[in-house]
Amino acid sequence: MKTAILGASGYAGGELIKLIDAHPEFDLVYMGAHSHAGGVLGDVHPHLPRRDRPLQPIGSELLQGVELCFLGLPHGASAHLGHGLAEAGVKVVDLGSDFRLDTPERYRTAYGGEHPLPGELGRWRYGLPELFSMAGADRVASPGCYPTAVLLAAAPLVKAGLMSSIGMVADCLSGVSGAGRALKEELLFGAIDEGVRAYGVTTHRHRPEIEMGLDKYVGGGHSITFTPHLVPMQRGILATVTGRASGVAGRYELLDALTAVYVDGPFVEVIDQPPQTRWVVGSNRALVTAYLDDRTDSVIAMCAIDNLLKGAAGQAVQAANLICGLDEGLSLPLAGWMP
Repeated sequence: MKTAILGASGYAGGELIKLIDAHPEFDLVYMGAHSHAGGVLGDVHPHLPRRDRPLQPIGSELLQGVELCFLGLPHGASAHLGHGLAEAGVKVVDLGSDFRLDTPERYRTAYGGEHPLPGELGRWRYGLPELFSMAGADRVASPGCYPTAVLLAAAPLVKAGLMSSIGMVADCLSGVSGAGRALKEELLFGAIDEGVRAYGVTTHRHRPEIEMGLDKYVGGGHSITFTPHLVPMQRGILATVTGRASGVAGRYELLDALTAVYVDGPFVEVIDQPPQTRWVVGSNRALVTAYLDDRTDSVIAMCAIDNLLKGAAGQAVQAANLICGLDEGLSLPLAGWMP
């Protein structure tokens, strides 16, 4: 299947290239990059093979014969392009944020403005395959990295009635690569080394997305307090979600509820100890667990993922495999690269 990546120069774009190069069914025929157009792959991803492959301009009119397109573009850059490609019959997986939310109101809350194509919101499949079916989809909005981790940890427990969403709190830790490749003063080595900081407190754009995911998976309306933290590591997210227990007799009920949802999938593993990001970095796996705190009558759910794979490129390829009728695990690593 002839495949294009638009936004190939970013961190997620580099991971997409690596995954698709190893894919038995996807043939990477076009790599688009805005500011790096005219250069070659080795200019931006020297760690990848065939460094002389060209980076080309971004435009739907340039993708003749392409059947599948991944969009790894900044916020606001995917809407018209992705819509045009999908309407032309190209299967599209958008790693950006333009189509993740389901209503103009929720989009306005997250991004502070009006969506350029409000009629498209809700039309794109929310691409978290473990919780939402990809059957029949031809356009997928891949979730953000934080919502992926929070929803995988908490959504099955809320749906099972074991964890209340009222007063739910998500504290999340992320590596620096989650902020993207753009040069920013607050992401320089001297600004992040030897320190941890919260950011986007009460205002982070992923909060409405997490609430939407809970609404779609569980039903009804949900609210959550979400605080992300930047930690001095390259990759990985650890989400810790705390909520009021709802009639839980013991921890085994929590683990059983998670296992019932994930037992048939290849990428989410329920474990009986707190997950570590180092165990998943370099893989498309998610490690989840949950604890019951009898003293405060609280449930504590946890999930660790690699933000560039299960939180971005790997999950996008997983969804693409499914919408193309393929095994969802094709070309996706299960083993991480850290001991």
